[in-house]
Amino acid sequence: MKLRISGSDINNVNDFHNVFSKLLGIEQYYGKNYHALRDVLSSWIERPLHLEWTDSDASKIKLGADFEIIKQIFETVKLHDENYGWEDKFTYEFM
Repeated sequence: MKLRISGSDINNVNDFHNVFSKLLGIEQYYGKNYHALRDVLSSWIERPLHLEWTDSDASKIKLGADFEIIKQIFETVKLHDENYGWEDKFTYEFM
């Protein structure tokens, strides 16, 4: 599966969580916090999953430290999948 987040739709961390949960169709179940983000990416979502974040430079400016936290969660999940040697993995890219 491929997901695309448009940075132009994200002005704050709440926007990110709303966009993310809507893309996955889990709005009513998603906790809209960093723990929920990691849980969803680590165990709820079927692999392979590639997440593209367009206009990420704009999001980085608007989100500040929150962007770095989200980025670290993405990287942690990606490395987890790689360390387990799974063929189908979570991957991401900022565009």
